[in-house]
Amino acid sequence: MPILLSCRGLSKAYDAHPLFDDLAFGIDAGARTGIIGPNGSGKSTLVRILAGLEIPDSGEVCLASGTHLVYLPQRDEFAAGATPLGELLTIISDGEDHEREHRATRILSEAGFGLPGNPRLDQPVTELSGGWRKRLAILRAVSRGPDLLLADEPTNHLDLEGIWWLERLLAAARFTVCVVSHDRFFLERVCTRVIEINKLYPGGMFASNGGYGTFLEKRAELVANQKKQQDVLDNVMRREVAWLRSNPAAQMVKSKARIDRAGDLGDKLSQLKWRNGQTRTVDIDFTATGRRTNDLVVIDGVTKKLGGKALFADVEMTLSPGTRLGVMGLNGSGKTTFLKVLCGQLAPDKGRVKLAVDLKVVYFDQRREALDPRMLLRKALCHSGDTVVYRGRSLHINAWAKRFLFTPAQLDLEVGKLSGGEQARVLIADLMRKDADLLILDEPTNDLDIPSLEVLEQSLTEFPGAVILVTHDRWLLERVSNVLLALDGQGGAFRVSDTAQWEDLAARIAASRAPAEPPPVQKPATRTVVSANLTKPERRELERIEDKIAEADAAITAAEAGVTAAGADAVLLEKACNALAAAHAESERLYARWAELEAKAKA
Repeated sequence: MPILLSCRGLSKAYDAHPLFDDLAFGIDAGARTGIIGPNGSGKSTLVRILAGLEIPDSGEVCLASGTHLVYLPQRDEFAAGATPLGELLTIISDGEDHEREHRATRILSEAGFGLPGNPRLDQPVTELSGGWRKRLAILRAVSRGPDLLLADEPTNHLDLEGIWWLERLLAAARFTVCVVSHDRFFLERVCTRVIEINKLYPGGMFASNGGYGTFLEKRAELVANQKKQQDVLDNVMRREVAWLRSNPAAQMVKSKARIDRAGDLGDKLSQLKWRNGQTRTVDIDFTATGRRTNDLVVIDGVTKKLGGKALFADVEMTLSPGTRLGVMGLNGSGKTTFLKVLCGQLAPDKGRVKLAVDLKVVYFDQRREALDPRMLLRKALCHSGDTVVYRGRSLHINAWAKRFLFTPAQLDLEVGKLSGGEQARVLIADLMRKDADLLILDEPTNDLDIPSLEVLEQSLTEFPGAVILVTHDRWLLERVSNVLLALDGQGGAFRVSDTAQWEDLAARIAASRAPAEPPPVQKPATRTVVSANLTKPERRELERIEDKIAEADAAITAAEAGVTAAGADAVLLEKACNALAAAHAESERLYARWAELEAKAKA
């Protein structure tokens, strides 16, 4: 395939801090490339350089002639007074005004705008949530007709439904895509190539064709080979050093070449050790009490309503040591409310939550309200003095900060000046010092890079107590959770086997609750007059089709009643949704056939 964009020798540093050096790679036409790397590796800077918005310290970027490149930044910016429809109309320039408006309306509707309960087409952008603003920014970028789309963290602020929508959009795209993302499930489902920017690798990067799972396998093989190579060079170097120290006079003739070779070997070994040392990660290890009570939390018929509408109803569950419950749901479905009911911050409207006596609960709040933005980092990590007590051991503040990748120079920074990922690490550090029987984590992955997510995943898997996890990170959910609960925000709470089952079920629920689309033509008020243009079977079909349409409409009504009656039973609901989809399909087929026969009769 032709290469749309290539770079070579790219280097960039800020002050004395080098981000990357001598990078070289290309982006093939039709590929969907994911760029990953630890925080601070320069991913966003790299994409801005590729987009021509920043200048590298050295190297060059070449864009194929005639290639239309569109850049989608992390931060969404809209003009004052902008609306969804107005934003797209400024992009779509071909055709008459009514044609442009029709195209813009269709594009927005396919993304969910204008549907019941969603933002209006004329709603001011300033009134939109972060997720809907992100959807609009993506639509605006795609509507510019790119040959190559460079997107920096496009899943940021999107809820699970929004991420599904984006995955479908990019998977079906005819343009080339290059995205920076920490969403491993998204990378697996969308990308055909993954590039990691990391000083661990020769040349500062490692590329792998395939999804994220394939990348993990190839990366593990490369890292293992690098470590083996270091071990081999260590052994050779020890022998060379031993030879140089003994160096008998009889070997003086050959010693010069061997000394030079040893020097080269030492340089290679130093570089290899330095690269292999670039794997610093956050040291996350939650502290459990060791309590073995079987029933830590008993949830007995719990129901909670908001504004008269049931968020979840009749939930029955027991959490024991080793239970790792993952809670899923679209925005507004009541996930955070569910957590607060479980830990006693909110009372259920019906049923009860029974906690074990003296149960110790550690709660991670996604809003990070426990952090004072004016507090110095050293105070946030160590509330008094310079010593932190962790699992009965005293650690100096510098050593404790190092576990979370903070340098001594950062300790006198205000917490509010830290990045989102750094603030998340501060909260995790505080939680690790507390003994817990139950960990409740509400969106702990926000702003964390992939190496930190991998460590968090391992820590939660090894935690001996119970865990309740709410996150949009499907990779983390599937790797950590041994029980998955999906909330639909309408009272339903479903046990599902994996995130794919919930995605399918959520789509069916949404389809069943969406208002039926108007038929393509109006149903006739009187019987159709037959025409000689129709064959005898066609005339007979046309005479009977109105009765069949009435039957199909009745079937839709019955199927909708079945969906309502299914309630929270996942099996019954799936069957009812299938029946409803089939009824709609039959109705659409009959209306289309009626229109076809009518047109032929009038010809």
